[in-house]
Amino acid sequence: MITNLFTLLLLLSIPEWSSTLIRPVPGISPPDKDGRTLHRTKRGWMWNSFFLLEEWTGSGKQYVGKLHSDMDTEDGSVKYVLTGDGAGTIFEIDENSGDIHATRRLDREEKASYTLSAKAINKTSGQVLERASDFIIKIHDINDNEPKFSKDTYLASVPEMSNVGAFVMKVLATDADDESYGNSARLVYSILQGQPYFSVDLLLFISLPNMIRENREHYQVVIQAKDMAGQMGGLSGTATVNITLLDVNNSPPRFNFSVYTLNAFESAEVGSSVGSIKANDADTGENAEMWYSILDGDGQDVFSIVTDAARQEGVIIVKKPLDYESKRIYSLNVQVTNTHLDRRFSHLGPFSDTATVKITVKDVDEPPVFGRSHYIFEVDEDAPPGKSVGTVSARDPDAINHLVKYTIDRHTDLERLFNIDSNNGTISILQTLDRETSKWHNISVLATEISGSLQTRVPVFIKVRDVNDNAPEFAMYYETFVCENVKAGQLIQTISAVDTDEPLVAHKFVFSLSTVNPNFTIFDNEDNTARILTRRGGFSRQEMSSYLLPVVISDNDYPIQSSTSTLTVRVCACDSRGKVQTCSTEALLLSAGLSTGALVAILLCIIILLMIVVLFAALRRQKKKEPLIISKEDVRDNVVSYNDEGGGEEDTQAFDIGTLRNPEVIDTNKMRRDIIPEMLFPFRRVSPIKDNTDVRDFINSRLQENDSDPTAPPYDSLATYAYEGNGSLAESLSSLESTATEGDQDFDYLSHWGPPFKKLADMYIGKETHRET
Repeated sequence: MITNLFTLLLLLSIPEWSSTLIRPVPGISPPDKDGRTLHRTKRGWMWNSFFLLEEWTGSGKQYVGKLHSDMDTEDGSVKYVLTGDGAGTIFEIDENSGDIHATRRLDREEKASYTLSAKAINKTSGQVLERASDFIIKIHDINDNEPKFSKDTYLASVPEMSNVGAFVMKVLATDADDESYGNSARLVYSILQGQPYFSVDLLLFISLPNMIRENREHYQVVIQAKDMAGQMGGLSGTATVNITLLDVNNSPPRFNFSVYTLNAFESAEVGSSVGSIKANDADTGENAEMWYSILDGDGQDVFSIVTDAARQEGVIIVKKPLDYESKRIYSLNVQVTNTHLDRRFSHLGPFSDTATVKITVKDVDEPPVFGRSHYIFEVDEDAPPGKSVGTVSARDPDAINHLVKYTIDRHTDLERLFNIDSNNGTISILQTLDRETSKWHNISVLATEISGSLQTRVPVFIKVRDVNDNAPEFAMYYETFVCENVKAGQLIQTISAVDTDEPLVAHKFVFSLSTVNPNFTIFDNEDNTARILTRRGGFSRQEMSSYLLPVVISDNDYPIQSSTSTLTVRVCACDSRGKVQTCSTEALLLSAGLSTGALVAILLCIIILLMIVVLFAALRRQKKKEPLIISKEDVRDNVVSYNDEGGGEEDTQAFDIGTLRNPEVIDTNKMRRDIIPEMLFPFRRVSPIKDNTDVRDFINSRLQENDSDPTAPPYDSLATYAYEGNGSLAESLSSLESTATEGDQDFDYLSHWGPPFKKLADMYIGKETHRET
């Protein structure tokens, strides 16, 4: 029989009852309606559900209950065995007495119940005395968990100026305790911080009217959730709600000033910005978006205003050119309006504002202004140089009105065909113009202030009017033929003419012959063409191979221009149908008995003779003497300049001029320095020249020696010799034969040479006296 020492709640599956009486356990077995205790029995086992208090704080192991079998005579032969959830770890059973204990503290929130199974066996035989039966151990809840919110901090937002009771957000806390037992999980919400603006009862509401974002935008509310229905001793948890008031369009835009002053230079270009004005709106986002416009003012035709959406400014734009001399001050009435209006707050309006903008035009030094954007003049092509073409005019738009001078940009008049009067702007011709060369001349005229450097240019287009100064001529080159068997009055050629002039009306040409021609005549078709006709027949190539026919062509313009063009008429042999077969040159050759094949043979012979002459000339050119130096470049093109300056008295490497004075002193081992020393031939010793040999003979011998020297280079060499004659009173002035030191020389003789050498004597004699001192 199973006995629960705490509370017996349920008896499960009792199919049979026995007459065995079990001693009642006080406080456990439920009484009947008469107050008597009922005893339920079962053959073998009786099991129940056990309750165990969580988080037990007693000493030792916590007692759960006792199992007992009717087969147990308490002689120690029965063994109780426990299996299931936590058997052997959380729960253990005394195998002799059947007492069940919990080995550690249990937490209902971790596991609310355990299902176990128990059986009884004979210790000696191992026979199962009682079959395994299941029972439940339920953990009894206590208030050991505080309420917890899902977040420590919540974010919420609500439109400003919302009504009282407007919903903000829902906050929810949970309690891990058993909701079905007592008040351990019954929560009550309250606000610890955030009153009197908000209230809470699971839902967060606004409790204060007319909360304006512009006054305060952010609020922090601390909410508390307490179990045990808020009673004393209950556990609690808190959470923070950060609430932001959302902006609504409840603040109208306002200008900071009623009058704004801006400045604009008169040189400001159309479309440029003069300045900007800005109104303030305490709202944010689209509620603060504004639109600027001009209501009226004397400058609304000259200026416009556009809204800078990024900066919410009104930008004043120049719409028409400004002129300081015409008008200097403009006034505008500007309005600013919210673009997104909220009708709920229209009573807080009006949501617009106005201000006055005064714009002052500043003077600048402007360049001259021409009276026109461009000029077009006409002039006859036969106009003489100096002829006036037209006049351009410009003025200084400034109040000072400086004088203006005119010039032509010569980059547009490279041929210098025109000139301009710098004072009055009159353009004249410098050279004769030719319309047939150029019909238009485009130049640029510059107008510059005399007192400054500002200038303006204007294009001037000059049209050259045509003058009938060109005579008509043949439209093309005509090859005219006449047959030997032609008859009189037969057409042999139709001609036309052209004229480079451009008359006011269409061209009209008149054709005629300069003299009466017995062979041909001309007929004017009066459509600027004419026909050439024969006056007779029976032309012969032997008598005349060609005829020259002068044709006079005249125009109808004023003055009349005419020219004579010569038409060459060749006599040809034709067949009976008038088709040309052969003409005069070939016909004459044929009359001499030469056929076409003979002419071709003669031409080939001439070509062969020419080739032979060219080949012979090339062979003779190859036989010429080849140059001594074969180089990729002609040595005659290599000009080498030597500039050797001596090093003074101590220079012993320069040219030895002393050789000229003493020809016997010759350094036979010194090589020439103007060529690379290559000993192609053995050195040839030159016999010395005796004293008193004339210099001319010496130079001639040296010239002959160099001409016959096989080691000399093939190019020209220049050898310069200087000779100082004997018998000079000063003897030799050369430093090459001077003594080693200046102390060995006596310069007293210089004082006897006279005034020309006084300066030299003072220098050397004074230097020697100073050295002795």
